[in-house]
Amino acid sequence: MWCVGALDSKTITPSASFPLAGAASTSPTNSLTSLHFHGASRRPCPPSAVSLSYHASFAPKLSSKKTLSFRCYAALTPELKNTLDKVVTSHKVVLFMKGTKDFPQCGFSNTCVQILRSLNVPFETINILENELLRQGLKEYSSWPTFPQLYIEGEFFGGCDITVDAYKSGELQELLEKAMCS
Repeated sequence: MWCVGALDSKTITPSASFPLAGAASTSPTNSLTSLHFHGASRRPCPPSAVSLSYHASFAPKLSSKKTLSFRCYAALTPELKNTLDKVVTSHKVVLFMKGTKDFPQCGFSNTCVQILRSLNVPFETINILENELLRQGLKEYSSWPTFPQLYIEGEFFGGCDITVDAYKSGELQELLEKAMCS
């Protein structure tokens, strides 16, 4: 998908209605009758930078037309990439998480914090809930769509499931011991 320019927008009316996910396919009120694209640049948009909003059009109440709107933007700016590069390389272990290590706001984030604490590893945490651009940009930076995200010696290690599996197998402890010694 391409973004089209700050003031450009385009509505496309398909030749047939498309059923909406989770809607009864036989109902005419639950089908997509037009798409609306708008954006802020002329660059390709990665899938994680496309947001969807669904709303009824401003037609009379008896109309069954629906509109699906796509807002297209690139969240990982060069400035954000440079900042993330500095953050993940300035600390041996960094956890991007929902909440803080003292007050995790997600069970998966809490699990990663507890694992790192059990290994007595010093680590930094960044609360991704405080900044939506950071949250979206980090998904592109790591090519990983979920949080928490663990970085060890400047390299993306994985999310909660990978961290738990590596902890259980002993791989995480071994990797962290090497990181602390370098």
